Amino acid sequence: QVHLVESGGGLVQPGDSLRLSCAASGSISPYVMSWYRQAPGKQREQVAFIDQSMFTNYLAAVNGRFTISRDNTQNKVYLEMNNLKAEDTAVYYCNANWGVYWGQGTQVTVSS
Repeated sequence: QVHLVESGGGLVQPGDSLRLSCAASGSISPYVMSWYRQAPGKQREQVAFIDQSMFTNYLAAVNGRFTISRDNTQNKVYLEMNNLKAEDTAVYYCNANWGVYWGQGTQVTVSS
């Protein structure tokens, strides 16, 4: 069992940056780690994932603006978000092992 806690969300203006963090209660080394998001009235979607070899993949809408990273020594995963847009507004969730473990989410609101 892995308990995940996200942090770092907030209210920002278009063009700003945020860094989300996800802290795990146990080792994340065995797992593919992902960030998902869910906007009001929309389905949850995968934003990015990073596997055990540090291979990364991104949703087309965020590719080039967001960067996922992991620190297996601290059992943390990060999502660096740059040039934020209004359409990035959502609750962002950390996920381990392809949907087995979820955090509680952190709200990101991009508004002028």
